[in-house]
Amino acid sequence: MQVAILYRPESEYSRRVEEYVADFERFHPGENIKTYNIDSIEGSHMAQLYGIMEYPAVLAVADDGVLQQFWTGVDKMPLMNDLAYYARQ
Repeated sequence: MQVAILYRPESEYSRRVEEYVADFERFHPGENIKTYNIDSIEGSHMAQLYGIMEYPAVLAVADDGVLQQFWTGVDKMPLMNDLAYYARQ
């Protein structure tokens, strides 16, 4: 299972996203959140593939590429324990 965040690093919400990722990795050692710049080729492809229209977006994607869960918007970030559940799968 892959847990990823799509966001724009030069946006008004970038600091909140980066702090969220740092806190998650501190409270859940060994679990990673992959970050993607939405303006990069890979980030843009992921957004298009999963139909993501609002950022930041947190995605939980199974190893076979099936989207298991997603959250969009800076005020709708998932609880870290909920995200850790997907990261451990």
